[in-house]
Amino acid sequence: MTAMESMSLPSPLRRPARAVARPAQRMRRVLVTAALVCLLPAGVSYLHALTEASNSSMGIRSVEWLRDNGAATLVAKVESIYYSLTAPSKGGPTLKKLPHVGLTARSGGGAVGSGSGSGSGAQTVLDRPANVAPLTSPALPGEGVWQPTQLGESHAEPPLLVTTFRSDPSEYPRLVAGAAWINTAKTEVKLYAGRLEPSVTLPTRGPMEVPQSARANLLATFNSGFKLGDDHGGWALNGHTYAALQNGQATFVRYADGRYDVIDWQGGPRVPADVVFARQNLPLILQEGKLSPRLNDSSEWGATVGNAIQVWRSGIGVDAHGNLIYAAANYQTVRSLAEILRHAGAVRAMELDINSYWISFNTYAGPGAQDATKLLSETERPAERYLSPDDRDFFAVFSR
Repeated sequence: MTAMESMSLPSPLRRPARAVARPAQRMRRVLVTAALVCLLPAGVSYLHALTEASNSSMGIRSVEWLRDNGAATLVAKVESIYYSLTAPSKGGPTLKKLPHVGLTARSGGGAVGSGSGSGSGAQTVLDRPANVAPLTSPALPGEGVWQPTQLGESHAEPPLLVTTFRSDPSEYPRLVAGAAWINTAKTEVKLYAGRLEPSVTLPTRGPMEVPQSARANLLATFNSGFKLGDDHGGWALNGHTYAALQNGQATFVRYADGRYDVIDWQGGPRVPADVVFARQNLPLILQEGKLSPRLNDSSEWGATVGNAIQVWRSGIGVDAHGNLIYAAANYQTVRSLAEILRHAGAVRAMELDINSYWISFNTYAGPGAQDATKLLSETERPAERYLSPDDRDFFAVFSR
């Protein structure tokens, strides 16, 4: 090979030197990969929560997912701050009128029936309670006057009555409580499972709504209690215990002989065969006509807002004759809810669910769940809420 030929030959290709990752870069890659691996199940879980069948809003499902996946304390703190900031100021102008309820809500008129006297809610006629005595004078039109909810009901012995009254006119003159009285001799109350609650394995979850076949006699529907995971209470239906009952918890009970009660459960983890349903939620707030001394213990009333934060609250009680009283109101503590139920005539009572999104008491003016109406219009869910599958368990009231 000549020198000229040697000069014309191309030089051999050289591969570029491979960059060597620094230890810090390798560590970042490992951490990012590990984070993605850890977050993947959470992302899948969250996506499932948003896409599974539900009648709750996306925002509510997001909050519930956070609460159920390790962020319950954070959610509770945020909620407590929010409720504290939005709590009402004391005093101010009083209301000029109360919202119409019952048949008056549909007619726009005044009181349909005056009841059988006045007072603190104690009955003076066997099948009709006395009107709820207003807590200040003068009373507003219709204040505390029980109203029937269905056309054609006997005003003398109706199966269901509703009313509103100012719950604390001296300090919060604009707060209104709604109450319902359920004649247990003329009605049947049923407990239905929801799509997600109770969070236990059931043979079948049933219709998760008031069945079409049962709506001819439907009078009302109302919310149940806390999620079982928050309350750690029991849930039983048709003599079968699906979540163990806890002694010392308030329990709404229906017995096979037709009686209903709200009691301090002391019967052990399983219900006897004669219990049609048992739904627990926290301790009793009212017992034998007296406020529970446990109302002052914040730790007893759930991880979300405790006992003293003013928020929408609801409750169920029983009067001296074994009839049921439901009540709900905004900006209530556990103590003020107990006082509302006692003033409406309950001798024993328990708190049910809280928050305007979960509280519902709906009545129906005609057979077949016609003309659904909310007891308190400020609650968020529609009056037809339990006429389609719902996420939470609930109660329905039927005429016999």
